[in-house]
Amino acid sequence: MKYATLNTGATMPLEGFGVFQIPDAAECERVVYDAIRTGYRLLDTAAAYMNEEALGKAVKRAIGDGLVTREELFITTKVWVQDQKNEETAYQAVKTSLAKLDMEYVDLVLLHQALGDYFAAYRGITRAYREGLTKAVGVSNFYPFVLANFCENVDVIPAVNQIELHPFFSQEDALALMKEYGIQPQAWGPLAEGKHGIFTDPLLVGIGRKYGKSAAQVVLRWNTQRGVSILPKSTHMERMEQNIDIWDFELTEDEMKQIGEKDLGHSEIINHFDPGLVRALNGMKIHE
Repeated sequence: MKYATLNTGATMPLEGFGVFQIPDAAECERVVYDAIRTGYRLLDTAAAYMNEEALGKAVKRAIGDGLVTREELFITTKVWVQDQKNEETAYQAVKTSLAKLDMEYVDLVLLHQALGDYFAAYRGITRAYREGLTKAVGVSNFYPFVLANFCENVDVIPAVNQIELHPFFSQEDALALMKEYGIQPQAWGPLAEGKHGIFTDPLLVGIGRKYGKSAAQVVLRWNTQRGVSILPKSTHMERMEQNIDIWDFELTEDEMKQIGEKDLGHSEIINHFDPGLVRALNGMKIHE
């Protein structure tokens, strides 16, 4: 495993395990425990995933079984739009997440979307950071024009910006801006959620054959060589093992360039510029 050094001085694994779309508590607890057993030390959840309690139980079980210590883990959660109304709602959302996780602190809290009053909400999670409830704060789904304005007007520069990053939406401009501000890029959907025939793409398969790797492993390695932290998700142990087995080969500059040329310049997973989506996300309630 390789690590990124955040602007707080803390280190974060370049590869982690995400639990988006695993709402079933028993299944989530099982896969998180299996992920820790496989070697994952970065675990990513969110209030909106409705599985913080399950992840917390898996962590407690893994610690109890001697697989890992809390200090060896890097745990991320996110404040949902519903709680990005003001400083207090965001601050209380962090405390609610900690209660569900059954933890005294998390390693990173992100604002989940650039929606609501995200400046006020950021003050809330920054307050939690200063109180030691989280070791770092950051943002998610902040496009470059939003991130630049944000960084010019906050007291604490985000440690991480978690955005969609894969060969078909490489967002090189976003990476360049994050580098300027010292923000660590992190990829959600690093396998493009299986779209674009990513697992059977002739170029990716061909490059993988050279190294004895799958197309998926090539794609994950490509992102990490760009300095991006990745969060692949799988509920299958065999796939978990394959996804983390990317640290024994290195793509050439030419291969990196060829893969990068697949960029479409836009997302085909979610359109954050759609007013209908903005209204829907603002209307999505995760609690009373």
